[in-house]
Amino acid sequence: MKLAFASTVAAALLAVGVTAASAQEISSRIIRFGFGLPEASNQGRAAKFFADELARLSDGKLKMRTFGDAKLGSDVQMQNALIGGAQEMMVGSTATLVGIVKDFGVYDLPFLFADSKEADAVLDGPFGRKLMDKLEAQGLVGLVYWENGFRNLTNSKHPVAKMEDFSGIKLRVMQNPVYIDMFNSFGANAVPLPYSELFSAMETGAVDGQENPVTTIESAKFYEVQKYLTITRHVYSPWIVLASKSWYDQLSGDERKILQQAAEAARDFERKDSREASLKAIDALKSHGMEVTELPPEELARLKEKAQPAADKFAAEGGAEVLKELQDAIAQAK
Repeated sequence: MKLAFASTVAAALLAVGVTAASAQEISSRIIRFGFGLPEASNQGRAAKFFADELARLSDGKLKMRTFGDAKLGSDVQMQNALIGGAQEMMVGSTATLVGIVKDFGVYDLPFLFADSKEADAVLDGPFGRKLMDKLEAQGLVGLVYWENGFRNLTNSKHPVAKMEDFSGIKLRVMQNPVYIDMFNSFGANAVPLPYSELFSAMETGAVDGQENPVTTIESAKFYEVQKYLTITRHVYSPWIVLASKSWYDQLSGDERKILQQAAEAARDFERKDSREASLKAIDALKSHGMEVTELPPEELARLKEKAQPAADKFAAEGGAEVLKELQDAIAQAK
């Protein structure tokens, strides 16, 4: 009886201690979380899930305010705001990190991943973590990767059914040398622009086309200014959830654990949501009047061969080691 009573008291004291510790180590914080796509996109839905999960795990103390539609700036502008401590968090493309950590360009090399299962295994494994850890010296903390998806081509000029059809198309690409080299090699005129400027550039004719996953093409309503969609799946494009290191360093151990747990839950939600949305997006785009072309295997093989110099250039300019590590990680994931 005494033993049972003592155990009960000990458990009660432990519970009080845990509660006190939690109260002590979780401060009330406002977290500004920026992203480029609309609130109604897969990015926006995942951001809301992230905010709700963070509030739930912290008993409402960690309050995340989400800002879509690039309201806090382009990916590059938000990255700089995080580095300077003017913004707490964001999710954006890994491609724009190349100016900070050059090795991130490896994710933009064409025709690497066969499917999303391979991508998940690599991004969530040691390779993905090792690359994220390189950001800390530059003032950023990488938490998890979300899925942007396999990228496809749209334009307003004509159907692209073979490589020669790229000729003469002014194609917006991300501000990344791998993309510029790749699409120039296909015969397009690659024009690097921030995503936040893309719709107006297509609307005014400053560019003829762009390349993004079908979920982005649909949610951003590119069908209003683009007629032709070509399924190329030329690059698997991840997003990365980032925190300002100067802000992150102020968090307690408990707060960091909660932030990571919520980020991982949001990652799983976002990937599932994104993949379900991708299955529906092509039909939705057709219903909005887009003409869809599926490139045959022989044309995809031609594109892959034509794009090889972009990968060779990346390797020759100091990327050989990280490319080999990625290829090894993909081989293990197969």
